[in-house]
Amino acid sequence: MEFDVLVEIPKGERNKYEVDHESGRLRLDRTLFTSTQYPADYGYIEETLGQDGDPLDALVILQQPTFPGCLIKCRAIGMFRMTDEAGGDDKVLCVPSSDPRLAHLQDIGDVSDFDRLEIQHFFEVYKDLEPGKSVEGADWVDRAAAEAEIHASFDRHKAEGH
Repeated sequence: MEFDVLVEIPKGERNKYEVDHESGRLRLDRTLFTSTQYPADYGYIEETLGQDGDPLDALVILQQPTFPGCLIKCRAIGMFRMTDEAGGDDKVLCVPSSDPRLAHLQDIGDVSDFDRLEIQHFFEVYKDLEPGKSVEGADWVDRAAAEAEIHASFDRHKAEGH
């Protein structure tokens, strides 16, 4: 299964950019209150609607960071299930479909324990200093569960009349 991910935030950034879905332009939402940096390129899967009412979030593992607005053809290898102050806020872990250097990453078990812990740690602490924001109940699931959520998110997007 392949899909497009629109990058909002490159790996290593502390600035949180979000696409303004009315204008299509990138907006600086905030600089993270903690000293953490995004552990991978971060954005969303186009034409989806996640459980939180926003497009389904995605992290893309790459050799080099890209840039805000970059569109990447990806495939899922797993998903980080988490809940924040607004409810379910899953993060699909992806790799570019066309990168032979990452072909060995087929499912969440192929990602090193350290890399998974680094991503998990980021999402557990990145909102710690922000008033009224929180993260709870985090867990990794495999590619099949990620693909099922992607399909459900495509269906939610269509049902909303987008």
